[in-house]
Amino acid sequence: MSDTQPRENVTDILCIGAQKASTSWLHHVLNAHPCTYAFPNSRPVTSTNKEAHFWDWNRKRGIDWYRTLMTPPDPSLLSMDFTPEYSTLPDADIAECKRLSPGARVIYVLRDPLARAVSAIRMHTKWRTKGAAADAVEVLLDDDLLALIKRAGVVAMGSYVANYQRWSRHYDNILVLNYEDIRTDSEGVVARVLDHCGLSQDALSPEVRAEFDARMEKRVWASVPYTLDREALCFLHGLMWPKREAAERFFGLQFGEYRELLDGT
Repeated sequence: MSDTQPRENVTDILCIGAQKASTSWLHHVLNAHPCTYAFPNSRPVTSTNKEAHFWDWNRKRGIDWYRTLMTPPDPSLLSMDFTPEYSTLPDADIAECKRLSPGARVIYVLRDPLARAVSAIRMHTKWRTKGAAADAVEVLLDDDLLALIKRAGVVAMGSYVANYQRWSRHYDNILVLNYEDIRTDSEGVVARVLDHCGLSQDALSPEVRAEFDARMEKRVWASVPYTLDREALCFLHGLMWPKREAAERFFGLQFGEYRELLDGT
């Protein structure tokens, strides 16, 4: 495609989060479709071939860098950027995203705020301890946890209603999914995503269909199950309780993972 005929969208399929809500799994599945395109892995500039991190890490590289990264070799392919940090972007950055990708299909996967927070804390604990074994670390309610909550952006990431409202001022067709539906009906979730993105299942070859099915059964980037002591868990529960209630009312969803965590199951 010539420079005088730029693509309508820099990014065609844009997943804005939430972090620790199976966005890696969803990207892995969609990447099996012959009509999608994932940019090449270029760590540490991007996060594998999934997260371009343009607005949070790479804005200084310029729009031309982002456009080049996202341009597929075949212009008919749909480019994908699944960067969960985008959910917390300020309004000005979302407006810029809209200018660059006016027709992007936006996806927002929500997860029970407590379960998402616990998974994020475990992820950051792994990084902080350089991959310590699960039985070597217990997360306590102390200053380290408070610093970790701030560093992980737990409150902002779990503010689903506020995040959605900012994005919906610019995009009027955001597909909102519940992580718990991925656990119980992955095929149904993928069918909804394909329909939202204008991707057909009918033309899939048996080989591609088999790869799709295999990827739906695969878990991607599971957190190390570090133990949070009861005080730490209850503190996070109190912190995220208003976020869960607000999301359930606004989106008409039900979250149940917090019960599993509080019951120790």
